[in-house]
Formats: sequence, structure tokens, C-alpha cells
Amino acid sequence: MKIYSWNVNGIRAIKNKGLIEWISSEQPDILCTQETKIQENQISEELKNIEGYYSYFSCAQKKGYSGVATYTKQKPISVTYGIGIERFDSEGRILITEFENFTLFNIYFPNGQRDEERLNYKMEFYDALLEYCETLRKKGKKLIICGDYNTAHNVIDLKNPKANEKYSGFLPIERAWMDKFISYGYVDTFRYLHVEEVKYSWWSYRFKAREKNVGWRIDYFFVTEDLLNELKEADILNEVVGSDHCPVSIIL
Repeated sequence: MKIYSWNVNGIRAIKNKGLIEWISSEQPDILCTQETKIQENQISEELKNIEGYYSYFSCAQKKGYSGVATYTKQKPISVTYGIGIERFDSEGRILITEFENFTLFNIYFPNGQRDEERLNYKMEFYDALLEYCETLRKKGKKLIICGDYNTAHNVIDLKNPKANEKYSGFLPIERAWMDKFISYGYVDTFRYLHVEEVKYSWWSYRFKAREKNVGWRIDYFFVTEDLLNELKEADILNEVVGSDHCPVSIIL
């Protein structure tokens, strides 16, 4: 089973750059997209009804902002929009699809760069998400949590760690939460299988960053430890263009 995650930075924009053709060619079993920037009334039939896929959209109340969408060949047992906390759910950041063998979280984690208030929102979002995940694990659920986490975990995960250690996305408090997440038994699939490989999933549009590969690894697939025996591969598809992020993937 191939599961992909991609911050598309505007799903309507990337549709015009060949998204549907790429899906048709790649044939992921599940595709999770983030930062869709679309409202319910803007979802075209072409985006909603991609051949062979069920589609689910969680949209922000604010127009042209945030949002996630999940495409899946197999119909989920259940679909949950958010985690029941209005100030997080109103931004359309979480979509949960439950399948027979795992529960999949498609998440666009907040960016904390705007100001201290937004950084606090991001850290509270992280903690609320972890608490919600733990309630599911106690019910015996195996979890996959994918998406744009908006944090590079370690120095290997960004080109210029020293220059960015005082900026949101690589702050000690954000990196410490990633450590905490891992301490609870959530596994970074790419780093688990590729211990020393340097690969990035996001590049600034400025200064020819992608051309120079001055990037950050901020898009992840984390899984609970009880799924590791099914994990075959984890990859970062940095040759795929169309967004400032590239897709990341796992094979189970």
C-alpha cells in the first residue's frame, strides 16, 4: 500500500500544474494533501471526483487559507473532521480516516512564525493532537500521522541549522516537542529507514533555494511502533515539482 502526503500550497493552482495527471500516473492508494486553500463551494467536480478515488475535504472558515484533503481508493470505515476543539478545527487542519488496519491523520500543523501568539497556538495544537492520538491508542488503534509539521527536528533536517535556531520551525521548544512525540512511541519513518540521509521536503521560493537545495525536512510520516513490522519504505519525492513542498511517502 502506497500512502503519499503533499503540501500542495493551493490545490486549485496545483491542479493547473498537472496534479490529476500525476495522481493518475503515480496511483497512490491514499494521497493526503495539505494547505489546499479551498472552500466547500469552490471544490470542482474535477477535484472532487478523481477517477478511482473517494475524496474528503476539511476547509478552513477563513477563505483561501489552510485546509486538507484526503483521496483514497478504499472507502474509509469512518471520517472525522478535526479533534473536537473549535479553535483548531475551524482552520480545517485535521482530517482523520479510519481503515481496518490503521487510522490515518492528515494534518497541516500551524506555522509559528507570525508572532508569539501564533507560536503558542502551534504548541497548544501539538499537545492537543498528541492527547487525542493517545486516546485512540488506548483503544488499540494503530496510527499513521502524516502532513506538514512545520518543524525540522534535527540539524540533519535543514541546510542552515545555525542560522535558523532562533526562528519558528527550528526553535528549541518545537524540536523538544518532536522529541516528546517520539518518546511516546511515534516513529519518524524516513529517519527510521534512512538514518543519515540528507533530503528535504520544503524550499523557500526566494534565492533559488530549491535549485541550490537549500531546504528543510518538515513533512513527515510518523507511525505508532505497532506498524513498524509493516513498514517497507519511506521516501521524499524531491523531483516532483508544483509546490514549494514535495510529496513524501511510505509503503506498507
